[in-house]
This record gives sequence, structure tokens and C-alpha cells, in this order.
Amino acid sequence: PLMNKLRVELTDDRARIILADPPLHILDVAMLESLRDALGDLPAAIPLVIIESEGEKAFSAGASVPDHLGERLGPMLDAFHEALRRLRRLDAITVAKVRGLCLGGGCELALACDFVIASDRAKFGQPEIHLGVFPPVAAWQLARSTHPRKGLELFLTGDAIGAEEAERLGLVNAVLAFEGFDALVEEWLARITRHSRSSLLLAKKAFRLAEADDFEARLSEIERLYRDELVPTADATEGLVAFIEKRKPVWKGR
Repeated sequence: PLMNKLRVELTDDRARIILADPPLHILDVAMLESLRDALGDLPAAIPLVIIESEGEKAFSAGASVPDHLGERLGPMLDAFHEALRRLRRLDAITVAKVRGLCLGGGCELALACDFVIASDRAKFGQPEIHLGVFPPVAAWQLARSTHPRKGLELFLTGDAIGAEEAERLGLVNAVLAFEGFDALVEEWLARITRHSRSSLLLAKKAFRLAEADDFEARLSEIERLYRDELVPTADATEGLVAFIEKRKPVWKGR
């Protein structure tokens, strides 16, 4: 079915959730609500969920900047974080298929999947600090998906990195050639999908238990910090408005 800026394709062996607002697939409230609903409506028996995007330029360049301001912030955060909670709860194995730019909320979405498979043209980063804010979900992800020192560096610099470096840091499972990417992804996935469906799903469940994962509790705490302490600062507003107005922010430090 076609949802708002998002398409879902179901077959017996997988669900494909395709971001469909090229070229950058900006995650505005409408797309995030569609993503949340799509993840909630997936059949329980689906063993594999792939999240990808139309076109070649970007997986997603991130959440909509205007949606971070005023009354739009609440609906945006609610839809995005509920979508990621639903993604995290899936029994199915989840895969982000990243061809190009994977930034901000797009990077958070990719890292929320069990596996991230990137083309050699992909770039990853959390540029939110340039706008005077931080990415709540990435705070949790970067502290766990890579060495905390490197995670904090990415978090505080806002720098984007190439696919090879992302793989070296543990953010990406595999870097495959841009040419023929779809077929190469299928070859990579076959190493997993050739096994028993029921065994795979139980094995994933066991691994999640072994992680002693507290994603939902931590995300609630980080979200409170974001909403109640960061958003009211003058610099958070200044950074977002400066981006929209295409000028350099003037930081006040409070």
C-alpha cells in the first residue's frame, strides 16, 4: 500500500518499507506517522523487514527542521520515537539498506535496525549539533554501536563519515559496491535468510535478552532532557531558525 510519502511492499518472506519523498526523503510529521503506522500494521509472521529509499542520492537526510519548532515539535518527536519503539519491538530481523546520505533522523532510523548495509557512496552523520540541538535517539545508539569515545565525537562534532569508516566503527555491517547494490545486498542477506525462520527469530530474541536492553526507559529519559531542558534554551531556537533562514547561528550559550 501507498502511505504518505512511504510505500509498503509485502511478500511471503519480507516486508519492504520504502521512503518515497525524493531526493532527500526528509522525515516530516506525515512521513513519520506513516512509518509508525506501517511498522504497527506488519503481519506478525513476517521474518524480514527492509527499510530503504527510492532513488540514489539519500536514504534520508533527516527529520524536517521546521518540525523541531513550536507546536510541531511534540507531534514530530511522538511519531518518530513511537516508530523506533515499534521497530525495536519487532520479532522480525530488520535491515537498513543505505545507498547515499544517511544523516540526522535518517541515521537514527538506520541504526535502529538490526543490520545496516551500505553502498560505498553512503555517508553517515548526526549534524544536529550544528543547529544547536542534539539527536535524542542517537545519544543511546552512539554510546552502544561504537566505542563511546568515538560515539561522543560524532555526537558533538556533527561530522559526517564515509561508509568504510562507519563500518570500522561498528555502525555498519557491510559496505558493498554502489553498482549492483541490490543484488549484492541479496547475497549478503542470504547468509542469514537461508536458515530456519523460527530459529532465526528465537535466536534474535535470545540476543536481545542477552543485551539486557533498556532502550525504552533510556529513550524516555533522554526525550525529557531534550524537551524540558534543551528546547527552552535560546540557542536551540537560534540554531534551528538560522538553518531555516540560511544564515550562521549566533550562539548565546544559554
